Amino acid sequence: MRRLDWLDALRGLAAITVVLFHLSPQLIGAEAHLAIMRHIDLGKTAVLLFFLVSGYVIPMSLERHGSLRRFWIGRLFRIYPAYLITIALFALLAAAGLLHWQASLRAETGAGVLAHLTMMPDLVGVRGVVRVFWTLSYEMVFYLVVTGLFAWGVHRHSAWYAAVLALTAWIVPLPDALLGGHPRLLAAVLLLGLATTLVLLFARHRKAAGLAGIAFVLVPALNGHPTAASTVKSSHQALLLLAVMFAGTVVYRWHHRQIGHVAGPVALAVVATSVVGAQWTQRNWLANMFAVATIFLIAYVFRHRPMPKTLTWLGRISYSLYLLHVVVLFLMPRIVPDLGTQSLPVRVITGLAYLATVLTLAWLSYRIVERRGQELGRRITRKIDNRQPSPPEPATQRAAPGTGRGENTRESV
Repeated sequence: MRRLDWLDALRGLAAITVVLFHLSPQLIGAEAHLAIMRHIDLGKTAVLLFFLVSGYVIPMSLERHGSLRRFWIGRLFRIYPAYLITIALFALLAAAGLLHWQASLRAETGAGVLAHLTMMPDLVGVRGVVRVFWTLSYEMVFYLVVTGLFAWGVHRHSAWYAAVLALTAWIVPLPDALLGGHPRLLAAVLLLGLATTLVLLFARHRKAAGLAGIAFVLVPALNGHPTAASTVKSSHQALLLLAVMFAGTVVYRWHHRQIGHVAGPVALAVVATSVVGAQWTQRNWLANMFAVATIFLIAYVFRHRPMPKTLTWLGRISYSLYLLHVVVLFLMPRIVPDLGTQSLPVRVITGLAYLATVLTLAWLSYRIVERRGQELGRRITRKIDNRQPSPPEPATQRAAPGTGRGENTRESV
């Protein structure tokens, strides 16, 4: 049993929940699906669980790499190959007339291309080629902000960051589209900012790169809902998502005794209260947060126990599963029209066939695309390190106990 199987299990549970959530309207009908959502939104629950896991894993990954340069090479070769393959698959199916591009992408092609290069389409106000791409916008902002905090050596104050982000989202009036209205210009600026941050990192201008990375927090704070194409509906929601990721970091640092025994629980309580308080008009948010906290707590308590192999396997393929399942789902109406009106046996058989298809595709993508991408990233890192050895890491950035380089870890998407 690997020490971090519990995180794989959480990712696996979150991924299959998203798949079933998107499948359910066709299997049980839209009315039944909406009736369940009035009590608990399993899609949001799964996404929040993903974000908590990312918040736990990303700082651990940074400390394990011991170098911001190595971290970013690993990240880019971890997430971009499967992401680009998903876009290419959608484009091929669209060219064959089997799928259709979103209207907003057809209207703003230039902005769409630039926004997808940044992996921040939701914050630009452009609909993702695949709708689930919206979560990657917040993952990317989190990577950049955490990178900046590491560059300045202030990354261990996670409790403060989580609490301040959450309270700001709950209490402070924020504009939703201060930078909106010009998606192409905004996408170009974000792409330039991302490229500048990475160039500065690779040129070893750590402090300048750090400032650029931290500045990205202003995008969700001031532009959380730039257009109707954005999935997140306000800057308050956008900051809350970042607060949830930092809550995962709080758990990681609390676990490794890097923050006080009081500060950790207080910060987590502030985040949970702010999420529910800021979204009080949507009563299912209380159920969402309760479900996320309960699931994460159970997994954490039993982290030293063997995890279900099915869930850990799903966790390993979760990124490809998350990206590809919607593409296959879009094809279902062409294969079985009006599935919701078909007999129960037809719906069950179709649902099982769909699950078998997406799981197979995700496994193939993981084996052929993701793993090879990661191997290529490691080879490039070794070559760069041989030519330009990384400077010794500051003492404040060495890996915490139990997260050393030799440990076999899987990184979160």
